Amino acid sequence: MYPVAMEKDYGFQEDLLQVEASLGLGKEEIAKQLGVKRQTLNLWERGLFVPDRLSFEAFYSFLFRKGIRLNTIKAQLAQEDNSSSRILFHGSKSGLVGPLSLEKSAPGKDFGSGFYLGESLEQSISFVAPFPDSSAYFFAFQDKGLSQLTFSVSQEWMLSIAYFRGRLGKYESHPLIRQIIEKIHSADVIKAPIADNRMFQIIGEFIDGQITDEQCKHCLAATSLGSQYVFLSEKALASLTKLRHCYLCLPEKEACLSERNLLSGIGADKGKIARAKYKGQGLYIEEILQ
Repeated sequence: MYPVAMEKDYGFQEDLLQVEASLGLGKEEIAKQLGVKRQTLNLWERGLFVPDRLSFEAFYSFLFRKGIRLNTIKAQLAQEDNSSSRILFHGSKSGLVGPLSLEKSAPGKDFGSGFYLGESLEQSISFVAPFPDSSAYFFAFQDKGLSQLTFSVSQEWMLSIAYFRGRLGKYESHPLIRQIIEKIHSADVIKAPIADNRMFQIIGEFIDGQITDEQCKHCLAATSLGSQYVFLSEKALASLTKLRHCYLCLPEKEACLSERNLLSGIGADKGKIARAKYKGQGLYIEEILQ
């Protein structure tokens, strides 16, 4: 067990006390389910010690298999408690250390360096589910006084993704591209569709001249993964308040990843139909950027 000073900020003590009340199980039964002594459970309840990783996994997996979607409930309560804010979610591979900073951002993302959050908890979990130390964060977003730019599934969005992911090549200096990038760089926050690797592959086909912008747009719309918020300035980061850090147990990760794969498969089938339906409609990349 970790001493209190090393406690992960999962809110475990609060979770334990609330779950004891909601499940209606006695402490002996909960301790038995978790494979610990009653005395250990008492120490956890009092906040004197917190579990090691195996005990965390046992506790949160036990709840998930009982049908208690604790993180989903927390997300709903967070929205109720922060009705004047937008609640956003961030899946992290290994946890956030220290204050939020744009300098820690990895390059090669949809809109370059920035802090990325999503509107869906389950979607955020699915992106980090393969990583053993992954976890999820809830943030409250107050958007007053910020310059915001919103994209839909459009030609402009497709070109933006291709640019920041290094796929535009000879078209990077085209006036239309420079105009789009300048607009992005002037924004504090961007709201845009999420593009995973499958969607980026479709955008690549458009950039390579294999499909038109209309075909690409409708294929991408068919595989929509929801919206993301990209925070591009320190001013934007200051508008975020971290509310919770949530433990992700293996069954929850598997469930979210399974749902994402299912939707991805359906989207791929829709994309094939869209590719055929809109064949010959729209413009090829060379016609747009001639």
